[in-house]
Amino acid sequence: MTITITAFERSPDRGRGLARDMRIRWALEEVGQPYEVRLVSFKAMKEPAHLALQPFGQIPTYEEGDLTLFESGAIVLHIAERHGGLLPDETNARARAISWMFAALNTVEPPVFDHSLARILERDQPWYEQRLRALEESIRKRLHSLSARLGDADWLDGAFSAGDLLMVTVLLRLKSSNILDEYPNLAGYVARAEGRPAYQRAFAAQLAVFQAASSG
Repeated sequence: MTITITAFERSPDRGRGLARDMRIRWALEEVGQPYEVRLVSFKAMKEPAHLALQPFGQIPTYEEGDLTLFESGAIVLHIAERHGGLLPDETNARARAISWMFAALNTVEPPVFDHSLARILERDQPWYEQRLRALEESIRKRLHSLSARLGDADWLDGAFSAGDLLMVTVLLRLKSSNILDEYPNLAGYVARAEGRPAYQRAFAAQLAVFQAASSG
């Protein structure tokens, strides 16, 4: 059965690999599964056909046969459980990798995402500087803990896993600021992940969509 995912017809990240379909593309590339992409406009995302797949009108969605999924973390977990390469076989190591998936989305991502959103939407507000400082303090607390745990290891818990995949997609949002550079081992961690062939294939595919939309 062909896997079909949805992605932005015109990505607001300008093809920088930040839109959340990147997580799904990357996971599928890591496990060697072909997939098709259905591009949706912002208008189409709020229409009944898409809302039947994603009740909050977002991307990505995942369709395979009679299975439809939404939420990028849940989709990555499904892919990792169905195909080898993203979760360890050993029971405890597998549980730890899944813990890192949740940590990426529930602990590290919220202040990181709010920071990137504030820089776009709140720049002209009187509270902007105070809001930014508070978010950056929260981000640094998370990165300090993450940096200490990673140490000089290549990945969070032994071999590369879905936990690393999701954590890196979160940290990539900090590349437009200088915060990540304050933690050299985390900057190196992100660079190692970006160097993976599966990541590069996923990034190129997402960038090609933006480039085609821009030239059309």
